[in-house]
Amino acid sequence: MDAQAWKLVAIGLGAGAGSGIFGIGGGIVMVPLLVLACRFEQHDAHVTSLGAGMILAVSGAATYAVNGRVSVVVGACLAAGALVGAPLGASLMNRLAEAPLKAAFGALLIVVAIFQFVQ
Repeated sequence: MDAQAWKLVAIGLGAGAGSGIFGIGGGIVMVPLLVLACRFEQHDAHVTSLGAGMILAVSGAATYAVNGRVSVVVGACLAAGALVGAPLGASLMNRLAEAPLKAAFGALLIVVAIFQFVQ
């Protein structure tokens, strides 16, 4: 494997571990690292993170489900909203230029960090 492939594996490992431990979406770990370490454009990092996030979510949820920690009803309700929200968000992202998308994503990370710190 070349250096880029090793970086991607390491990013996936970090995102998977972070998701399993903290319940964070892969985007909080993957997107910044894909942009910084792998030189992805912001849009490509978001899309790649979403694709990898499917596997991340299924494997993490399956691990917790085996231990009886997954509520199917709550998951179904969240999924119903996500089925509407995700295409809307993806459509908006496709219309945003690189700089505003980076700024919005950075602002989201700051807000999440402040919220978690205050909690």
